[in-house]
Amino acid sequence: MRILLPLPLADAYDYSVPEGLSVASGQFVIVPLGKRETLGVVWGEGTGEVAAGKLRDVAGVLPAPPMADALRRFVDWVAAYTLSPPGAVLRMAMSSPSALEAPRTELVYRPAVDAAADTLKLTTARRRVLEALKDGPAMPAAELAHIAGVGTSVIKTMASAGLLEAIERPMRRSFPQPDGAREGPSLSAEQKAAADGLIAKVEAHAFSATLLDGVPGAGKTEVYFEAIAAALAAKRQVLVLLPEIALTAQWLRRFEDRFGCTPAAWHSGLTSLERRETWRAVAEGRIGVVVGARSALFLPFANLGLIVVDEEHDTSFKQEDGVCYNARDMAVVRARLVGAPIVLASATPSLESVMNVTAGRYGALHLPARHGGNQLATISAVDLKRYPPERGHWLSPPVLEAMKQTLAAGEQTLLFLNRRGYAPITLCRSCGKGIECPQCSAWLVEHRFRRQLVCHHCGYTEPPALACKNCGAADNWVACGPGVERLAEEAHTFFPEARVELFTSDSLMNREEATAAVERMEAGEIDILIGTQMAAKGHHFPNLTLVVVVDADLGLNGGDLRAAERTFQLLYQVAGRAGRHERPGRALIQTHTPEHPVMQALVANDRDRFVSAELAGRSGAGMPPYGRLASLIVSGPDPAAVDNVCAAIARRAPHRDGVTILGPSVAPMSLLRGRHRRRFLLKTGRETAVQPLLHAWLAQIGLPGSVRLQIDVDPYSFL
Repeated sequence: MRILLPLPLADAYDYSVPEGLSVASGQFVIVPLGKRETLGVVWGEGTGEVAAGKLRDVAGVLPAPPMADALRRFVDWVAAYTLSPPGAVLRMAMSSPSALEAPRTELVYRPAVDAAADTLKLTTARRRVLEALKDGPAMPAAELAHIAGVGTSVIKTMASAGLLEAIERPMRRSFPQPDGAREGPSLSAEQKAAADGLIAKVEAHAFSATLLDGVPGAGKTEVYFEAIAAALAAKRQVLVLLPEIALTAQWLRRFEDRFGCTPAAWHSGLTSLERRETWRAVAEGRIGVVVGARSALFLPFANLGLIVVDEEHDTSFKQEDGVCYNARDMAVVRARLVGAPIVLASATPSLESVMNVTAGRYGALHLPARHGGNQLATISAVDLKRYPPERGHWLSPPVLEAMKQTLAAGEQTLLFLNRRGYAPITLCRSCGKGIECPQCSAWLVEHRFRRQLVCHHCGYTEPPALACKNCGAADNWVACGPGVERLAEEAHTFFPEARVELFTSDSLMNREEATAAVERMEAGEIDILIGTQMAAKGHHFPNLTLVVVVDADLGLNGGDLRAAERTFQLLYQVAGRAGRHERPGRALIQTHTPEHPVMQALVANDRDRFVSAELAGRSGAGMPPYGRLASLIVSGPDPAAVDNVCAAIARRAPHRDGVTILGPSVAPMSLLRGRHRRRFLLKTGRETAVQPLLHAWLAQIGLPGSVRLQIDVDPYSFL
């Protein structure tokens, strides 16, 4: 049998099956590898390329549900598309190895058949025990004793006397089951039409891809909740992918209101026990709905009937370490392989999804207006050349006046700045040198509230510097530019009576803290909320009427393919947080370039004009979605060794019509986590499959042990 191991190996290995052991495709097995044993999955019949006498035996079969054929085909598909070792992809699908072991067992007690034959001889305590078990499930001794108000010795004595029967059963965590039959909120005519369209897709039990396109506040969530209800009614499982699983307090609350319980969650914050129990319950079909981050895409669903990707445009769905994949695109593939519908929801769809709708590959449902008749926030650009802030400050006079009016009306303000910490750069006044990360070509960011200097790329931290390492000058630092902490300081200065709070991944370390902050905002306990992109996604604050984008030009300075698209999406989404209830909202965008097409489209509230212009530019340049890109990143601790590998790659680069190779060049982030980095970029037409091209090219290259080559098909980052 061919056994695929969850290791970065090129292919599955052949093993023999000893007599008396039954092994089938998809089963999880234990096999020898070198001097140790490891887990693997039976991937099919052996190749026959190794003599039978040289094969090693499968050591055992694990008592877990086999990996479904569709999931195995998905692993192969992702590996082939991303040019990753299949075992590296399999490892993502085996993310909880302990879940493959037999569940622990426990003793539970139930009444024996003749337990009540002679009730006159029962003591009061024994009667209470039997009453507790009447018409109910069997229970462990401790739980039964607690309910009956007796000691566990009474339970064990009754079992010895034949009044109770002890049964051994697997210990399984019970997961609440969402009730799809519960009545949901009343929908508008447009919402009802969209919901009916999705329900029809679910009831067809076949693959389809639908873009659910609606303005902020249009009620997209309630619409796809109806599709979830239809899947639950059909006894099928549902996967919902969200970009920020740790920050979904309001989404989870809305789900609970609709379905009577919270869904099972899958994200990096789970304990190993939670991961084991959830993974196993998904495989056994005991969980109806999973909400998760991108890694949830590889869970072993027993009967997957619907996938929803909310905020489908979000770059958080792109994984850029290890196996480089876009969870949105791979979710479409998984839906196709299992024959299930997928819903892609967004107020600012990615250009790739827009093109798929245009080409007829995806269907589309539109929600052009906010639910309940509420109007979209009015968006205005504040020209910082005409209305500059006071020296040493970052909020312009029109913004300060708008904040003053908002506070006087008892309403809330969101200041949005996608820059963590106090200041992005700290310079020495004497020599002009900044404080750099020793492991990355990046500045250390001052986090004044935590009294730390932090690298946002590798996580390196150190205490605030007293003296400059370059010139020795002491306490002669100057912070350059604003971060959210500096903005909070300014808000306190101008509005000392206002209640100001930060909403960032640094100030809110887990989902519980984020939930508490959301609840304070909803309760009106915060006047000015200052947030990064965490605050731009999906939140509904009824009393928030003013949104201020402090540095709207920030995202346009990236210089990469998607800079304008990402900036428009982010600013459109954050502006959509204002005026979501009865009170009208407005958004003020501070910019030095109000004439930029992104700013013009935002102010005109003309998303379609921006999309058309951006697509036209991409088409002329042959860039995605009209062309294909693949990035090669060569890295290592020794820059000379990295350059030697780059030279070998360049010498063997393919030369043919329609294929352009750019590089090698020093990456913008030239040093990351102590590794020197160089980049190649391959560009082809849409009709060219880049995977065979890359495979043939790179098969000629040998890598020294210290040098790594990472391939990123469809790259999103160009650092």
